[in-house]
Amino acid sequence: MNASLRTGLEATFKGVEVTGPRDGMMSVSAPSDSIPVVLGYLKDQGLDHLALVSCVDWIDQGKFEVIYLLTCYMRNDTDYSAEQRLHVLLRTEVPRESPSLRSVIEVFANAEPYEREIHELYGVHFEGHPRLIPLFLERHYEVPPFRKDFDTRAYVEQTFGSIPPVED
Repeated sequence: MNASLRTGLEATFKGVEVTGPRDGMMSVSAPSDSIPVVLGYLKDQGLDHLALVSCVDWIDQGKFEVIYLLTCYMRNDTDYSAEQRLHVLLRTEVPRESPSLRSVIEVFANAEPYEREIHELYGVHFEGHPRLIPLFLERHYEVPPFRKDFDTRAYVEQTFGSIPPVED
């Protein structure tokens, strides 16, 4: 599956770069506008478990990297086959200014809370997401708190600076 998956991805999608597999891990970089289609292709190839969606803030490069981790569900009750041990990291980049990606909920329904989390903590908008409402935070921040330009010291001073100290 590994060699045919790599060949299939590179032959089917323009702009896709595949590295690996090495140590059971394959990395796939794809343009942001093709992410739902590439995820659908990977799902059809047996990578039917979206284990994680994460985001990295590359502030010096002016971009976010959104990463989807895919694996296979166990097909039998005894052991994973070599193909089932493969993990695929699908990566894409979006600009820090007006970051936006197409939602992948139609491909993997369990992406819903991950997209809400990334929207709330990094400010990445997921087009087509039915409810980008807060998941963790109680209030809105001008700069989302997981961005590298979020001023933690100012936040602490603003939030806790006015609390009087406890007297002995």
